[in-house]
Amino acid sequence: MSIKSEMRRKALHLTGLAVPAVYLLLGRDFTLLMIGLFFGLFVVLEPFRIIEEWRDRIKYHLLKIYPSPELGKSIERIENHIEAITRPHERGRVAAHIYFAAASFIVVYFFPENVAIGAISVATLGDAMAAIIGKSFGKHRFKNGKSVEGSLAYFVTAFMVLLLVVDPLTAFIGSVIGTIVEFYNIPPDDNFSNQVATALALYLAGFLTG
Repeated sequence: MSIKSEMRRKALHLTGLAVPAVYLLLGRDFTLLMIGLFFGLFVVLEPFRIIEEWRDRIKYHLLKIYPSPELGKSIERIENHIEAITRPHERGRVAAHIYFAAASFIVVYFFPENVAIGAISVATLGDAMAAIIGKSFGKHRFKNGKSVEGSLAYFVTAFMVLLLVVDPLTAFIGSVIGTIVEFYNIPPDDNFSNQVATALALYLAGFLTG
């Protein structure tokens, strides 16, 4: 994926910060409702992204109802945009936003507010910075394609974010765990495992040090 496509993908990924923002402004119950609604919407729409035949059928009926060249071009632009920011392994399987929403629901439901906000913010900002720095400045590569520069960017971003919600030692532990999970792309998807692993690390570290 080109750096331009990566930037577009991460710009969309950063909308995940809406979850901690809504949590802070409107509380846990409303946040769970919001995540649940979006998760349901994503699940309903996901087959249409994966199965080209279904998309073509919808386009056919839309253009039949409203035969407009502008509509056809708009649909094509949207498809091209989605294609550009979709990783190759996501084209035939569940995409990142579904894993992100599922993990966010779990983290908000099961963990304290500061842990949930920290874990989701780290998974969003840390992942974005790791990808952007790694793609732009990564010179020292590992076999899995990750770079020292990208992993360092993740760790620094995570530590700075977590210092806003937990003590320094807990922030350090959470940052280390998050960096490891991001580096190894722990299944089923790093957008899921990163949030859950970081939340667990923060909770346990806070419990043990508190």
